[in-house]
Amino acid sequence: MWHLIRRIAPNLRCKPFIGSSNSDPARTRHYYTSVVAPRQSGASTGLYGFDHLKSPNGFQRFVDEAIERSTELVSYISAMPESSEIIRAMDEISDTVCSVVDSAELCRNTHPDREFVEEANKASMRINEYLHYLNTNHTLYDAVRKAEQENHLLTEEAQRAAHYLRVDFERGGIHLSADKLDRVNQLNIEISQLCREFNENIIIDPGSVDIFPSSRMPKSVHHLLKPIYRSTPGILRETVLPRDTMKEKGFRITTDPQNLSSVLQHVSDDEVRKMAYIQGNSVPVANLGILDKLIATRHELAQIMGYRSYAEFTMKPNMASSPAVVMSFLHEIGKMVRPRADEEFRKIRDFKREKSGRESGDLEPWDEAYYTALMKSSTYNLDSSVVASYFPLPQCIEGLKVMVESLFGATFHSIPLAPGESWHEDVLKLSLHHPEEGDLGYLYLDLYSRKGKYPGFAHFAIKGGRRISETEYQLPVVALVCNFSGSRNSSTARLNHWELETLFHEFGHALHSLLSRTDYQHFSGTRVVLDLAETPSNLFEYFAWDYRVLKTFARHYSTGEIIPEKLVKSMQGARKMFAATELQRQIFYALIDQTLFGEQPATPRDTSSIVADLKRQYTSWNHVEGTHWQTRFNHLLNYGAGYYSYLYAKCFAATIWQKLCREDPLSLTTGTALRTILLQHGGAREPASLLNGLVGEGILRHCNGGIVPDITSLCEEMKLGENI
Repeated sequence: MWHLIRRIAPNLRCKPFIGSSNSDPARTRHYYTSVVAPRQSGASTGLYGFDHLKSPNGFQRFVDEAIERSTELVSYISAMPESSEIIRAMDEISDTVCSVVDSAELCRNTHPDREFVEEANKASMRINEYLHYLNTNHTLYDAVRKAEQENHLLTEEAQRAAHYLRVDFERGGIHLSADKLDRVNQLNIEISQLCREFNENIIIDPGSVDIFPSSRMPKSVHHLLKPIYRSTPGILRETVLPRDTMKEKGFRITTDPQNLSSVLQHVSDDEVRKMAYIQGNSVPVANLGILDKLIATRHELAQIMGYRSYAEFTMKPNMASSPAVVMSFLHEIGKMVRPRADEEFRKIRDFKREKSGRESGDLEPWDEAYYTALMKSSTYNLDSSVVASYFPLPQCIEGLKVMVESLFGATFHSIPLAPGESWHEDVLKLSLHHPEEGDLGYLYLDLYSRKGKYPGFAHFAIKGGRRISETEYQLPVVALVCNFSGSRNSSTARLNHWELETLFHEFGHALHSLLSRTDYQHFSGTRVVLDLAETPSNLFEYFAWDYRVLKTFARHYSTGEIIPEKLVKSMQGARKMFAATELQRQIFYALIDQTLFGEQPATPRDTSSIVADLKRQYTSWNHVEGTHWQTRFNHLLNYGAGYYSYLYAKCFAATIWQKLCREDPLSLTTGTALRTILLQHGGAREPASLLNGLVGEGILRHCNGGIVPDITSLCEEMKLGENI
């Protein structure tokens, strides 16, 4: 993929002191005219407002026109205009191509019409072929180098754009010999294909377990299960002859991650949990081979590019800068969390033994969710259905609107979708409007689960923001894709708190995009270095736990009662009970990612043995032989060697919350600082300067040539390092 495309891929999911800054909140820039404007409800258009996408075949013309316009711009650049015009034209090429890539990606993951999906797949493959042509275009590369070297660019952002465009070209191998460059291009195509197959296999093969009799499954999960029947021959009392065959009812558990999570938490039958766990963590088998190929292909690519590993290649442009810096950070935080995580493990094991009436017995991986849920509910008298009764989905959306208006003085308005613009009847469209600045951007909400849809929660870019002229600004357009139960016309959609937290997380990504005001779409919103990208989303998770925020929207679905503060305190207490175990899990995931894409041994090891060894080394939990959890850990695709960035974000967010947001999380002062010092700059400024500017010193530190987060705030929050 062309490296001018810098954006967050779908997430399977992912603190009033104002620090010193050169940014003046009073000097917020105003933009008057939008290129992307809401259409009149009667005017027909295509998907996402693109006229070409009125029909599946429209993707062909969409690609054609993107290539035609980009080719015109390549010709213009080849004449070597002024440096500023070179960078502006390069950004327009990027914007033009991104529109196709991002629209196809969203369509492939959400559209219920198979024909649209197939045409989006074709468009994705065609535009990727063109991207490889652009990646290897020496005219463009030479022009970008000229713009950077002449140093005639008038703004810091333009100079930064020239630098990163040149670096991105070189990371695509343009400076290599012809044969090496051909091999790099071939490897990039193979990597794209392997990633696509990996994701498709997760959807195609979620696994299933049949449970008989049906009484083994609690009613609370029946809505997730498929009723099945089997024949059971009965015996008449008066004779040995078989009587009519009877039908025994059971349930089929489809062990996709969402269903599996519910089953492991709510089913008391140990054997059912074990069967579901093993099956859910043993599919898809086909991805074992695909992951091996992906590791080998990425490793070969990195070595051609002059790096010892894919991890080293990936991290070079990030704040961390090297695998050594990341591993030292992971070991530091892992060592800090281990004593408390081990203590939590012992408490869960002892609780299981007490409940089962056995003085001995191991704690197994399929026990964790069930027994921790029991321990939380018994300690804090929590009932998940009672908690969910305060979070009807429509009210949660209203809560997000209230938060945005309080923080940023901007309001979300529902606007009608033009005929042809939507891909499903449940989709909503919102505009973010500021009373002085006008519309700031547009947000599609695709909130409900349905067959064939991307199964997780994700933020998809459709259009990045960029300056067209002194009076015109192309507004950002994004989509949030969720998988809540119910439908738009249903009054029963109520969220558990984990779902609410996830909604706030993804909304953090959306706000990063919508509030961005960069001159170049190359830096718009979430198009930042990987180890900064998850910071806003992690920060907004804190708002989902704060009573001052929750009381603005969390009301009982039938009585209208505001959520009691005592209940929220119980939820907060329950959250902290096993926080070290959860943090240790994230460290473990990051270590798997670093190891799989790190330096490779002379004799390759199978990924399952690597995962098993790391689990034994860094946690107290058993590895179940024969399982291969990593075959549906698709963060290995989008965040290959970059999963550590979630932990960076967790630390950065803890510091920002503590130093900036915690005293008054809904104040305009807090929101103005977040917007003007961090969010509006996207990737247009150095990430370390953004973070230091927001909260001052004490959010990061330099380590062996790279940057690591300061872990003090997170450790204080989790009470790590204290006597247990």
